[in-house]
Amino acid sequence: MIEAVRRLPSHLCERLVSALESGLLAPPYSRTALQSMLGVRANVEGIAAALSELERLGIVGAAAAAWIRNLNAATVRMPYFDLVWSGPELPGLHARDTRRVFEELFGSVERSAWVSSYALFDGPSAFRVLAQRMDARGDLDVNVVLNIHSQWGDAQAFAKQFWHKEWPGLIRPRVYYYPPALKPGKPAGVMHAKAIVVDDEAVCVTSANLTGAALDSNIELGLLVRDRALAANVVAHFRTLIDRQALLPLPPT
Repeated sequence: MIEAVRRLPSHLCERLVSALESGLLAPPYSRTALQSMLGVRANVEGIAAALSELERLGIVGAAAAAWIRNLNAATVRMPYFDLVWSGPELPGLHARDTRRVFEELFGSVERSAWVSSYALFDGPSAFRVLAQRMDARGDLDVNVVLNIHSQWGDAQAFAKQFWHKEWPGLIRPRVYYYPPALKPGKPAGVMHAKAIVVDDEAVCVTSANLTGAALDSNIELGLLVRDRALAANVVAHFRTLIDRQALLPLPPT
């Protein structure tokens, strides 16, 4: 139960703390009330259970807010790690699911997101939650880094397919690609990094591409880390690649 609170990004913890201090959130703690107050559609049963356990101990309102604030402060000092798996659901295997983690991260974006993938199939499914979040908020800084295989011939052909077939939202992210991957025959290099960074705080580095097979049926392994220094490092690396034109923007259509 405590883990559910520890996994909350800092800005959502502050939102939860403010609601408890002001009395906007009080027992009984329902899933609907928590989702409405946090502004996310992700599972909140663990948070409700943690708050209910605090209530059982007589810790409510401002006292519960202080407890959560102290827990969040400790979490910021000590990075949180979690393994993320794709693959068959079998008895005895207990792990966070890749698709669910991706959708939780996409659905919680408050300021910025970086997404990189080597392969992309069924973009409307892979990007659905992120696109909905962007359309709902309108002010998010979202950057997508993709590999364009040489079979496309050029970036313009891929851009036409991506914007008209793969991206499901009205508001477009900034999309970048690695030019050497477009070289005919054997490419000089490819963009093989697979990662998500949300709000310069949460980082998921994974073997999973943005494909249905990778998110649901392949056996894939990733690591979800909530650490601002690591997040800043990953984002800075991508930004440097863009600034030095190692990554180029996808042409508009």
